[in-house]
Amino acid sequence: MQHLEEKLEALIKTHYPLAEPGDEAVDKYLRIIKEDYHVDLAKTLFATSICSDDANFSADFSKVLSRPFVMGGLGGLPYTGYTGMVAYAHHIPDNGHAFIFYGPHIGINKDGTLGKMRREGQSHDTNSCGALMLALERLTTDEDEEIYIPFSSEIDYQQTLLERSLMPFKYEIVTSAFPKKEITDITYNIIHKLVHKCLGMAKEEFHCNKIVLLGGIIINTDPEYQDYIEIKNFEVLETCDIHGIKPADAHKLQAFKDL
Repeated sequence: MQHLEEKLEALIKTHYPLAEPGDEAVDKYLRIIKEDYHVDLAKTLFATSICSDDANFSADFSKVLSRPFVMGGLGGLPYTGYTGMVAYAHHIPDNGHAFIFYGPHIGINKDGTLGKMRREGQSHDTNSCGALMLALERLTTDEDEEIYIPFSSEIDYQQTLLERSLMPFKYEIVTSAFPKKEITDITYNIIHKLVHKCLGMAKEEFHCNKIVLLGGIIINTDPEYQDYIEIKNFEVLETCDIHGIKPADAHKLQAFKDL
C-alpha cells in the first residue's frame, strides 16, 4: 500500500509539484496563522469558496474552525458575491479574525488520469470536478459547426455562469496539452480575483484586525488514498491595508447594514 501511495504521489506531482497531503496542509497553515500571526482560532470565522462536491472533505479546516460560511458553489466560484461577503464580515466574532479558503478541485485516479476519481462506495470512476469537466466538454464540442455560447438559465445558473466565466479562456483551454488541468488552473485564477474583488468592495464592513486568505487546488484521489492540496496563495492582511473598491450600490438600507 505504501508503494502504491508513493506512486500516486509521484503522478500527482508531475502536474502539481507543490502538492501536499490534505491533512498536512491543513495542520501546517492552521499552525502558521496561530503561532506566527497570533490569530486566535477560537475567535476566527471560517469561510470557503470551494466546489459543492462532497469529495472536498480533504479541505477539513472545520475540524478546528467551526461554523463555516459557505460562499462557493459549482466549480468553487464565490456565487454569494458582494452581499455574501458583507454578510460574512458582519458575522465575525467581536475582536476576532477572518479566514477564507478558496479554489477549485480536480481528480487524479490511481492510474494518473486527470479529471477522474472513484468515490466512496462506488466501483467506477466519475468526473472531478464534474462541473468543470462538463464545461470542458461543452467548450470543445461544436454542434453542427456552431460555436457553443452558454446562456443564462434560472434552473442551472451556477453552471452557466461558470461556463460564461471560462469562455474568454477557451483558446488556452482547448489548445493546452492538458485541458483538464488548464481549465482547473484558470478557474483558480477566476476564483482568486473574484474573492479579492468582493473583499475590496466589502472592506468597510470588516471590523476585525486580520483577514487570512488561503487559495489552492484540491486534488481528489480514490478513497483508499489521501487527497492533496497545492497551495497557490497565502496572505494575512491587515484590514486597513486592503485595497477598497467602491460598490456600484451604496446599500444604505438598514437590512443591508444588519446582514
